[in-house]
Amino acid sequence: MLNQGLNRRMARRLKRLRIAFEVGTYALLNAADGALDAEEAASQAEDDKPLQFFYGGQAVIEGVLMRGQYVAAIAVRNPQGELVMHEEPLNAALYRGRIARLPFVRGLVMLWDALVLGTRALLYSSDVALEDEEIDFSFESIAGVGLVIISLAMGIGLFFVLPAAVSAFIKEITGLDSKLAANIIEGVIKLAMLVGYIWVIGFMEDVKRLFGYHGAEHKTINAYEAGADLVPETVTRYSIQHPRCGTAFLLTLVVLSVLIHILTGRPDELILLLLSRIGLIFPIAGIAYEIIRFSGKHQDNPVIRAIIKPNLALQRLTTRQPDHSMLEAGIAALERVLVSERAGRVVLQPDAVLQAGD
Repeated sequence: MLNQGLNRRMARRLKRLRIAFEVGTYALLNAADGALDAEEAASQAEDDKPLQFFYGGQAVIEGVLMRGQYVAAIAVRNPQGELVMHEEPLNAALYRGRIARLPFVRGLVMLWDALVLGTRALLYSSDVALEDEEIDFSFESIAGVGLVIISLAMGIGLFFVLPAAVSAFIKEITGLDSKLAANIIEGVIKLAMLVGYIWVIGFMEDVKRLFGYHGAEHKTINAYEAGADLVPETVTRYSIQHPRCGTAFLLTLVVLSVLIHILTGRPDELILLLLSRIGLIFPIAGIAYEIIRFSGKHQDNPVIRAIIKPNLALQRLTTRQPDHSMLEAGIAALERVLVSERAGRVVLQPDAVLQAGD
């Protein structure tokens, strides 16, 4: 009996790691969501303008994470069909302080915080979905830190290092003299890797459901912004696309990197080429953050709408039409966040388990 219990526990752990690995880089696709809105809230506070509700969100395993200025709330469906609710306060210095108003720097700091928060939420949700007895939302574990590092390494390796190496190989075997042509080849490979990666993981069963919860997150936020009632029957009528989706950030980052690499030149030595690509990632990320922020503020402009169309098109790969239970999770998480937003301070509600339909 003891061995059977240990085997079941080991199987749950292995499945947890498999799921977390499959969706690890998904945190990169959503890291910009909450960071952009938190910065905007801090900017308005400094200008003494009436504060609106600013949010961020992402899909997690069998649930949805929502964040505002004060708290992050997560709603995860357990195997019994119940919604497990949890909240944590957000870092006041990052989400409501001066750092949220420093151009370029704010993007890097907040994107990192959003990446860490999102990855830790993925770990928490996998525990709830698999009924792990040792659920921990403190996120200080080695597993949490390790998954963040793996997510970054996979993103940098797939979308920056590998395309640079392949383009250098093509340049070498073809005798290509034009560095501009080599950079264009590298850019095409980057875009193909990005779209191809998202397309491939979309066939995984766990990720299919994750994308369904991503659609639920977008529908819930779109319904709230429209002033609609937050009930599944109403929320389901709204779009699964949203202009501030973090997917747009990664696409912007890749496209912008192509342009900047053309301007900064292309080292001939492979090691210098790879180091230059890695070294420029963070400055480019800061610029991409500002571009997404600007386009989000001016999305009513017809030129901006035309520019962001590829971002919205890419969301067709990262979202699915959610079912009723997925919408319930998105609504429950957002309603928890709204309590603190309306109070203008941190109001942590106790953890709860909600029956389906509550």
